Amino acid sequence: MRRMNKLAVLMVLVAGSSVAFAQSKDPVIEGIVKEATENSQLQQLGHELLDGIGPRLVGSPQMQQANEWAVKKYESWGISAKNEKWGEWRGWERGVSHIDMVYPRVKSLEGMQLAWSPGTGGKTITAETIVIADVADSLAFQKWLPAVKGKYVMISMNQPTGRPDYNWEEFGTKESFEKMKTERAAQTDAWAKRISKTGYNNRTLPVVLEKAGAVGVVMCYWSKGFGANKIFGANTRKVPTIDLSVEDYGLLYRLTESGVKPKISVRADSKENGVVPTFNTIAEIKGTEKPNEYVMLSAHFDSWDGGTGATDNGTGTLTMMEAMRILKKVYPNPKRTILVGHWGSEEQGLNGSRAFVEDHPEIVANLQALFNQDNGTGRVVTISGQGYLHAYDYIGRWLSKVPESIKSPIETKFPGAPGGGGSDFASFVAVGAPAFSLSSLNWSYGTYTWHTNRDTYDKIVFDDVRNNAILAAILAYQASEDPARTSREKSILPINSKTGEPTAWPEQKKATRKGGLD
Repeated sequence: MRRMNKLAVLMVLVAGSSVAFAQSKDPVIEGIVKEATENSQLQQLGHELLDGIGPRLVGSPQMQQANEWAVKKYESWGISAKNEKWGEWRGWERGVSHIDMVYPRVKSLEGMQLAWSPGTGGKTITAETIVIADVADSLAFQKWLPAVKGKYVMISMNQPTGRPDYNWEEFGTKESFEKMKTERAAQTDAWAKRISKTGYNNRTLPVVLEKAGAVGVVMCYWSKGFGANKIFGANTRKVPTIDLSVEDYGLLYRLTESGVKPKISVRADSKENGVVPTFNTIAEIKGTEKPNEYVMLSAHFDSWDGGTGATDNGTGTLTMMEAMRILKKVYPNPKRTILVGHWGSEEQGLNGSRAFVEDHPEIVANLQALFNQDNGTGRVVTISGQGYLHAYDYIGRWLSKVPESIKSPIETKFPGAPGGGGSDFASFVAVGAPAFSLSSLNWSYGTYTWHTNRDTYDKIVFDDVRNNAILAAILAYQASEDPARTSREKSILPINSKTGEPTAWPEQKKATRKGGLD
């Protein structure tokens, strides 16, 4: 009987512990995880934004369409949202690009005109190709320059291989791989000297060529991955600049260099739309106890337009939209106001977020924390304290509430060093506001999706993006509820190993409010 009593007491204690454990769980965090897991909207949002609207080049109709779509989506969730003008930009609209080799044989070429490239005026322009000459100096280049008249001028190096390095490492011999790298390095150096000897650089050279009568500029900015090219903006003002795949550029280059004199036909139907207004999309869940203090989620909304901007920065956008949707549902009355900023023109120098910092000092001064996500589809694995001395304290507290499966892969670096100009959190760090980057796993981001024509919906890993949305929502919730204001005290910055000087705190730079016109 005595033994039975002891057992009963033990069972009561165990039951009491279970109840205490259950009571220690946070229903808001449980609700965030449940909603994100059982009712995810990520794939539908991604389809609407990336497949339906597409790339979001600053100044393009698609960018404005995306701004309007985001406001309507937030309003459908009961979240107040607006598009806030921050500047103006050159309006440009991509059309269809048709590029074909028509001599010595017929072949459709994989390529497209660069952003802001002039079109061909509804015409198809056929001409011979010529490679930029290897001259002795700028004087010799000026003598050669008339040779470009009426031709498409090739200004990129011909790559010695179209295979990514990991392919060589897996299948090639060590000797052949090292030989290829040595040859590539020598060719890269020689090509840089070839361009330098013209007296111009890659930015100014296309303008000189069009003034000399070239009918177009042909380039190849290979990403060093199968089938992926970087797609940036053009500098020409009258003739098209086109980018070709590494395979087709190499074909044209070899034929041109061997004296075959290949011809290509180009039709590029882009459209100029004058100067257009540009916007940030801002959404808000109003705080109840401290409405004039702010927690902010952050992601840039714009993209380059070679692909659809899926991982740069569609995934960051989806993460923050989904986090806001979930918070509105399970935490509709936050202590502090929760904002989200979807920034314009990050790709041209953080212009949207810099403008917001300039226009809203009252928010910046009362910012509890900002969390930014930008670098691809992977789950978050690094959070740095950005040089704030006590960031380990409050971020550590907030992270402790995150489910272990999401938290355990995350490496924290405290106090860390202040971020440079890599993404929009830097606009806030530069004015001393506690802003942090949620940095994610690579997933071959630099090689295959960052600014490339392959940055499309199919590259998204939705399990990872869902984890990031949960993380962002919990961090925002914890930052909102924290009874203490976050400290902005800066650490003594680490010494730069190259200069021996302390690492510099980032300088606040002005937003470019009117761009793309020079």
